[in-house]
Amino acid sequence: MTDDPVDLDARRTSESKIAAASRRQFQRDLEDHQEALRKRQEELEAQLLAEPAADWQEAATKAWYLICRYAETTEAQDARRQQFIQCALGDLARLLKSRGLNP
Repeated sequence: MTDDPVDLDARRTSESKIAAASRRQFQRDLEDHQEALRKRQEELEAQLLAEPAADWQEAATKAWYLICRYAETTEAQDARRQQFIQCALGDLARLLKSRGLNP
């Protein structure tokens, strides 16, 4: 037994090599997109934390963002919590629209 790695690509057919290369490229693209999303979220969060809300619309926007971020967690996947999240977002949207503002 040796510690040398086995080059699996050398044993693949040309179609399999193309498929493997495509999967690898997809994985790299996915990781790049996830990193870009993380950076945009960090920038947005820094902007939201920079100063207190000046009005109800800004406060609602911050609450909306926070609720949406919470909804993405595993803890929030419970059906009852999902219902509560949807109700809270619906309430925010309704209240903002009643003031002529966009959620």
